[in-house]
Amino acid sequence: MHIVISISDQILTLRDDMGESLAVYPVSTALNGPGEAMDSGCTPRGRHVVRARIGAGQPLGAVFVGRRPTGEIWTPGLAVREPQRDWILTRILWLSGCEPGVNRLGHCDSMQRYIYIHGAPDSEPMGIARSHGCIRMRNADVAELFDRVPAGTPVMIKA
Repeated sequence: MHIVISISDQILTLRDDMGESLAVYPVSTALNGPGEAMDSGCTPRGRHVVRARIGAGQPLGAVFVGRRPTGEIWTPGLAVREPQRDWILTRILWLSGCEPGVNRLGHCDSMQRYIYIHGAPDSEPMGIARSHGCIRMRNADVAELFDRVPAGTPVMIKA
């Protein structure tokens, strides 16, 4: 099984080992477009793996800060009270690059950049680039994907 993310189409596809599509989800990648540099706010391209799975058993809408649940559940009211927060919700699939000099090590390391596939408020649009570099998904979609992919799952992010 592997994941393919298309930045141009704003789609994440889960594929089986034969390349057949198992599920397709709308996503939101970086507003700043594709790119690998540290602090760029861009979504990195290339080969990655799911390095860590975080949030098993948390409810839909659970809020994470520093990869730890805060005990909060996202609501529109919470968003109004804290409008500057970049909401990381429900589950986190933390990505690690596989290509030294492209998305691994140095100033382009996806894991050190904290690039995740994660849930976002359902009020956030999918299918258009709006994130700070991560791959945002609907909460129900990221929970479903999380339950289907183990750590070590290959992820290809293409422009």
